[in-house]
Order: sequence, then C-alpha cells, then structure tokens
Amino acid sequence: MKKIFHLETCKTCQKILKELEPLDGIELREIKSKGITKDELEEMRALTDSYESLFSRRAMLFRQRGLNDEDLGEEDYKNLILEHYTFLKRPVVVVDGQIFIGNAKKQVEGAKAALHG
Repeated sequence: MKKIFHLETCKTCQKILKELEPLDGIELREIKSKGITKDELEEMRALTDSYESLFSRRAMLFRQRGLNDEDLGEEDYKNLILEHYTFLKRPVVVVDGQIFIGNAKKQVEGAKAALHG
C-alpha cells in the first residue's frame, strides 16, 4: 500500500508532494475533506511507536484549547486526531509497511526513497 495523508491547503504539504513526484499509483488522502477514520489511524499507529508520534503540537487548536497545559496520554492523542484533522502531524506517508511522519528533512528523504527506490 502506498498512501499519503495530507492537507490540500497546507503549503508545506504541497511542497513535499511536489518533491515526492511522480505520484503514480499512490493514493492521496486529503484529510480535511474526509476526516481520518479509526481504521486508518489504527493502521498508522501499528507502524509507529505511539499516537503521540502522529500528533501535531503545532496545530492552532492545541494552544487554543489549552492542551499544551495538560498531561495528555495515548488515548487523548488518539481521540484528538480522530476528532479534528488538524491534530494529525502531516504529511503522513505510508509505503509497504513503513511510515514517514511530518515534514522533517529525514522523513521526507526516507519517504522519497521508499516510494521511488
């Protein structure tokens, strides 16, 4: 399976998608128009060490809701990501049992290598 979870309006996601081209045979999953499903989140979680690693602390709602002052656990991270797309660190690239989360250079380079050999 080759799938990229991204936000269409995010400039960083757009830049990374451009860098990952060609995207033939890769499912592009826009997360704002259709929220992340529980099954999709479970699939992502199975490939990483925690829900926290999939969680974006940069989301505006993180501070607006005062979540930065709370002691969040794994169940909290999971529920927040399912509740609102903005809490998913993005993009998330899933390639044949590997996962690359976020926009760090190392993650993008790893995703590109996994997608295009």
